[in-house]
Amino acid sequence: MIPPDLKQNIFYTVYFTVTHNLPVFIYGTGILVCAVLAILRPRRSYILMLLGCIVLLFSFEYDKHILEGLKEQTINALITIKEYGLVRRIINFVLVRALPFGMPLVGWSLVLGGAYLQAKENRTIKAK
Repeated sequence: MIPPDLKQNIFYTVYFTVTHNLPVFIYGTGILVCAVLAILRPRRSYILMLLGCIVLLFSFEYDKHILEGLKEQTINALITIKEYGLVRRIINFVLVRALPFGMPLVGWSLVLGGAYLQAKENRTIKAK
């Protein structure tokens, strides 16, 4: 028999793991579905949606796990002896602002573009 406090701890561990990684599960499912569809019925729309889900998954992981380490590593590699404020500002702008804003924008654009192409293709097929 599992003690009540251990049951509660297991529940909270599973709950917080799932809620923390929910976008990963969603984007991963999108990648899997789009990959299977692209293999079974190759279409440009499925490839666009697959690429969009991959970019969205990478964007999520970038924000959560990659950003800080990459920023520090880049700053340490470029600024060794003398402090260069402009270089630091450029690194911060690109890595902290531009990429986290641009990657989801690109990812959702690819997903929506693929969905648009698929809808357009479905209308063309129905019209024939």
